[in-house]
Amino acid sequence: MINLLPKMLKITGKYIKPLFLMVILLFLVFPNSALFKDFESIDKIGPVPEEAISAYYDGPTLPEIPERSARYAMVISVTAYNSLPEQTDDTPFITASNTHTRDGIVAANFLPFGTLVRIPEIYGNKIFIVEDRMNSKYHYHMDIWMEHYQDAVDFGLKALKIEVL
Repeated sequence: MINLLPKMLKITGKYIKPLFLMVILLFLVFPNSALFKDFESIDKIGPVPEEAISAYYDGPTLPEIPERSARYAMVISVTAYNSLPEQTDDTPFITASNTHTRDGIVAANFLPFGTLVRIPEIYGNKIFIVEDRMNSKYHYHMDIWMEHYQDAVDFGLKALKIEVL
């Protein structure tokens, strides 16, 4: 029996390395089976079908974004403009920041491009973005882009409080 022990250790030592590699390989190929102690919990993996169907039909939900607080506010002269050649340069539908004119665009020389502003007295919580410039003689003045000429004329010149976000 004493002579048999070294032979057994030699044989088992020969198979320990492949056996160890096989266990590691199985863990890498099937990681979930190694993590679950009972196989009944495998059924609980993934979304519950009712929730998945509900999310598909109801549409995705976005997180609630808190209202931005104003960094500062000021009262300035505000007018309106639209994309007529006599009110703009030779590219009436392209802003100074090289975007197309659309609702929510304002022109201002005293704020950098991309600045978000709010005009709460007239538009409430609607947020405008500075993407256009005015004639260089206007400093603390803002122009709101409007689609129709008559809307711009009716807007006129107003002294309004703006909030810079």
